[in-house]
Amino acid sequence: MTSSHLSILAPEWAEQSAVLIAWPYCHGDFERWLNAVEETYDRIALEIARRETVILICQDNAHQRHIHQRLTSKGADLDRVRFVHLPYDDVWVRDTAPLTLTTAQGAKLIDFRFNGWGGKYPHENDARLAQRLHANGVLGDTPMDRVEFTLEGGSVESDGKGTILTTSRCLLNPNRNPEFTRDEIEDRLKTSLGARRILWLDHGYAEGDDTDAHIDTLARFCSPDTIAYTACSQADDPLYDEFKAMENQLRTFVTYSGQPYRLIPLNIPKPIYSEEGDRLPATYANFLIVNGAVLVPIYDDPADSEAMARLSDVFPDREIVGIPCTSLIRQYGSLHCMTMQFPKTVRVS
Repeated sequence: MTSSHLSILAPEWAEQSAVLIAWPYCHGDFERWLNAVEETYDRIALEIARRETVILICQDNAHQRHIHQRLTSKGADLDRVRFVHLPYDDVWVRDTAPLTLTTAQGAKLIDFRFNGWGGKYPHENDARLAQRLHANGVLGDTPMDRVEFTLEGGSVESDGKGTILTTSRCLLNPNRNPEFTRDEIEDRLKTSLGARRILWLDHGYAEGDDTDAHIDTLARFCSPDTIAYTACSQADDPLYDEFKAMENQLRTFVTYSGQPYRLIPLNIPKPIYSEEGDRLPATYANFLIVNGAVLVPIYDDPADSEAMARLSDVFPDREIVGIPCTSLIRQYGSLHCMTMQFPKTVRVS
């Protein structure tokens, strides 16, 4: 990958062959809320399988039978579900699955180092998930490169034209790549992801987010000239100033051709708290684009309908599907965090 003009991180709106998920299990982090979380997974798997293949990682045969029974009862198209048995610590495959480059020779998978979001959680299996998934053969004969650099998929957004959007709070955090300067990190992103330029967001975070401000909770490319972003309309909210500063910085960004971005605010819902009283990271920016649809996390809040309406304006040719995700954010992630899409150039077998 010597030329960023010949390889580029595929944008999420590119036509897809499959979406990867890893099903929660009884001894995992979601044990206390497993039934509610599985209901959310049912909905997500059902919607994806209506449109493309679901690569579904599970623990073993018994776990597969359990999931198969659930999805059958919901009327899912099981012909579009490809079960894979692999060990995993967490379900957040956005950060542990390989990323996909589009190159002149076809698709190429990139496997970055994973260190448990800066050493916060056990991650022995998650750090090897991309390698094991590739070795399984489910991703066909797509080649995969290993990059000795710590990076999670949720920390980078691609416009498909050579722009990477990310946050300084995450990528410059010393718990990721302390040996690299900012310039060296930019160089690594350019060489490994085919980027021509990096846009750094220096403000904004979703309270309760333990990823050190992943971009996919904050600002998302919807097209090369459109960014949907997390906003806060309540001046008395403790997050108001941070999100306003983020909005102001987004207004200074321009497209690769030098035009201002079309900016779409997605106001956060009213605060949602854990049983311990901690605020959970509920944002609408954590949506997933699939073939013919956008799956949007919703939280039983009046702001749900506003966010869905704004995304409908941005994606007029896609169905906007709300997915209740309050159960997911109890473990500090949402819909985009627990999925990873593969473009159609990755031939799933």
